[in-house]
Amino acid sequence: MHDTLVIIPTYNEVENLEPMVGRILAANDAVDVLVVDDASPDGTGDLADELALRHPEVHVLHRAVKDGLGGAYLAGFAWGLERGYEALVEMDADGSHQPEQLPLLLAQLVDHDLVLGSRWVPGGSVVNWSRRRELLSRGGNLYTRLALGIDVRDATGGYRVFSAAALRRVDLAHVASQGYCFQVDLLWRALERELRVVEVPITFVERVHGESKMSGSIVSESLALVTWWGVRRRVAAVGAVVRHGRRLPSVRALSHRVLPPVGATAER
Repeated sequence: MHDTLVIIPTYNEVENLEPMVGRILAANDAVDVLVVDDASPDGTGDLADELALRHPEVHVLHRAVKDGLGGAYLAGFAWGLERGYEALVEMDADGSHQPEQLPLLLAQLVDHDLVLGSRWVPGGSVVNWSRRRELLSRGGNLYTRLALGIDVRDATGGYRVFSAAALRRVDLAHVASQGYCFQVDLLWRALERELRVVEVPITFVERVHGESKMSGSIVSESLALVTWWGVRRRVAAVGAVVRHGRRLPSVRALSHRVLPPVGATAER
């Protein structure tokens, strides 16, 4: 067993899973992979079992229910924490997250608790996205920054590395969000607890095979939850002024950093 566990949630990813696992193992010689399959009807779970038989680094967690991205990752985190992994990675199965960039993210875990692969910082990019999709993502991240009072440029991205200690501090037992808002939820909890967060530029490539899991209901859930969290924060700020005559400290963490593109000079 290695110290790092890459968690890949799957639902109908039979075309993408094998090449993705192959790329992860080829680019990273000290990681294990956990496929969390939500009873995919296309045979993804069976393929995952075959890969586990061929590669001792690959493990499979079969779930009988499909309750969203958040539920799959929470199950994967619990599996990894129980087995003593020190670093737990979120990575999509569809090839949009580049396994070859994982060493750049893992290197930052030495000085940070949560490492975010970021599309919207200098050096980050997206490939094969429509203008509408890009505007939706940028707009959602802007709304999140304004509503929550944080300065993270890519709060919704799903390519992340957590230290085991960080996951134990963010109170996973009370995470209720299930869709892509799950990513904002965990980040928000990390910043509230003053964990050390850094954004690393990544290249996000749109999937070639299969269908995106993004839907109108996922967007609506994210909008509603972020709005509620923002309102709750402002109510708490007003309460602090009334009780103590002072403003509530901003959630902008001093520990949040953005790494420059590779080859550039870091700003301290």
